[in-house]
Amino acid sequence: MIMKKLLQPVLNKYAALLFILNLAIVTAWAQDSTSTSKSSTTTTTTTTETWYAQPWVWIVGAAVLIIIIVALTRSGGSSSTTTAGTTDKTTVTRTRTTDIN
Repeated sequence: MIMKKLLQPVLNKYAALLFILNLAIVTAWAQDSTSTSKSSTTTTTTTTETWYAQPWVWIVGAAVLIIIIVALTRSGGSSSTTTAGTTDKTTVTRTRTTDIN
């Protein structure tokens, strides 16, 4: 007897919760859009492409990259040549002495 009196409020809460959840499910089913209507609707679809999807962008980018690489590897052109075909040589001589005691 005592157990039934203690469980009665808990069962009532679960029953109320079950009723509310079923009501929510029925409301969601009522909003189903499969019903037919006599009004016509039109749908327009627009497509946008990103700038890097265009092939000309890749061609221009590759050409600029090649020009930059060629300019860097040439390193200024005439600044690396010697004047009148002469070369300068530098000889470094190092003498090391150690004292052994």
